[in-house]
Amino acid sequence: MADNIIELVRKDLDYAPLHKIDPNIQEVKNYAALSNEEKLAQAAIPSVLAGFFKFTRTDAGCNYILTGGTSKNWLDTLFEDRRNIAVEKVAHYAGISADEAAVKMEDIAKDAVIIIHEAPGEKPTAEKLRFYMSNQRHNILVYLPPVLQLGYLLNDNAIDDRTNKMEGPVSSFMHRIEDMLSEGDESKYP
Repeated sequence: MADNIIELVRKDLDYAPLHKIDPNIQEVKNYAALSNEEKLAQAAIPSVLAGFFKFTRTDAGCNYILTGGTSKNWLDTLFEDRRNIAVEKVAHYAGISADEAAVKMEDIAKDAVIIIHEAPGEKPTAEKLRFYMSNQRHNILVYLPPVLQLGYLLNDNAIDDRTNKMEGPVSSFMHRIEDMLSEGDESKYP
């Protein structure tokens, strides 16, 4: 359960390593030197996983995943009526078409849901799944480009908070507190 979900998805889909966002410039270092595929992974993987993080804040979302929820389109499930905006933001960041971004994001979501479904181990519960995703929150947010403004799309301003990109002893302690406080949120999903 302690594995970094960003790394698991990245390796499963054979993307290049992602780069942590530099908290000072609010972007990855050497962004211009990245290929379009690297930019796509940098934007799409954390975006989709942030959507899953938000989706698992409720028992309904967790139970949907645990009961084998096989959404035909995870992007619609995660981003609802803002799906196209999320896809366009990732496409723009990566310099690719929205159609290509949507396909890649859906592939990421399909892989991620398998990992998330298996994460709680034996006798999975909504509480165990929510706990797993709460522990993954910081792993997701340190890679999420702030320019995407995903917190706005997911109705969770804490996702876009600049301090999520900070690391070190004090920041790590504060992130653990944030993770505990973000255990559940019934505001988006019934």
